Amino acid sequence: MRDSQDGDDYLAGYEVLLDEVSRTGRRLTREEIDVRRLEGERAAVAGRRLRDMVVGHLAATRAAWPGLSGIKGAVGQRDLSAAALAVLGATEQAVDAFSQGYDHAQRLAVRREEAARREFVDDLLYGRSDLGSLSERAQRFGLRLARSHTVAVAVGDEPYDETHPVTRRVESALTGRFGNRRILLTTKDGRLVCVAPSDGEDGGGAGPARYFAKQAHAATGGGRVVLGRSHPGPGGVVLSYEEALSGHHLATRMGFDAPVIEAADLLVYPVLARDREALADLVRTVLGPLTSARGGAEPLLRTLEVYFDAGCVSAEAARRLELSVRALTYRLERIARFTGADPGEPLERYTLQTAVIGARLLDWPAQEL
Repeated sequence: MRDSQDGDDYLAGYEVLLDEVSRTGRRLTREEIDVRRLEGERAAVAGRRLRDMVVGHLAATRAAWPGLSGIKGAVGQRDLSAAALAVLGATEQAVDAFSQGYDHAQRLAVRREEAARREFVDDLLYGRSDLGSLSERAQRFGLRLARSHTVAVAVGDEPYDETHPVTRRVESALTGRFGNRRILLTTKDGRLVCVAPSDGEDGGGAGPARYFAKQAHAATGGGRVVLGRSHPGPGGVVLSYEEALSGHHLATRMGFDAPVIEAADLLVYPVLARDREALADLVRTVLGPLTSARGGAEPLLRTLEVYFDAGCVSAEAARRLELSVRALTYRLERIARFTGADPGEPLERYTLQTAVIGARLLDWPAQEL
């Protein structure tokens, strides 16, 4: 009889335990169960497979069976059956306790991993850690921060976490398309966040960030996705993430309905908003006269906004506004009379369009300038 061999140290004392149980018919004590549970925790920490450990217990029981005192010393079928039931019961208790310990250690490891991942994500997106340390930790999560990255942020009708079905669906799509490509998919403040290498972003939607945008828009049931610009290094991830968040805020404020927006297309807005006084003066001067129109400025301002969004194509703008082309033309003529600027003239159109953007940025006419 042996206590342990190389590679099966988790069985130390197990055969001795079975031998005593076969003689006495008793069940395992609390202390013995705790030992088995502790061995399960150690096996999990050592990276062993639970299936192998369970098979090991059963194999050890079978190997020890012929030499167990209660089995060898049994007198008659009744004693043999009692000893056998006691040994099988002890094996069941031992394997159960061992599995409990193994599962407990696994859950602790998962929680620690989740905590480490969450801490890393926070440090990565907010730039709160030493860059050298951050780069080292990033490798553990599959990122090479020396490269350029693009951060895409998706917002839906509900908050998402790591276990949400939407998160899993998008993750599955990314894995199926790009395999082990160095992409980090996570959640932050209820939003889906994708940090992807910019390599391969070809402008045609084939890159990881754009593919994420397509999948996230579909999985969230029509949620908005904003892609920050590509920037190099750890600080570049922070900058791209901030651009994506700012893009969401701006898109909401401006009433953009495009499902996927790129921060690069929004650069004009913060430039305009930087000089608020000048922007307010432009809106007052160009669009202020619309307030004297019947019904106020808002309907005519909305007409201009849709007209410009439609590429100044009257038929498309009329369709979006649910007007006839004739009615739209009449509104544009009224706007030209009030403002002195013709939306059909390129230079005057540019002035009007800039003023319309300014009005949305300043929330005019709801807010006085």
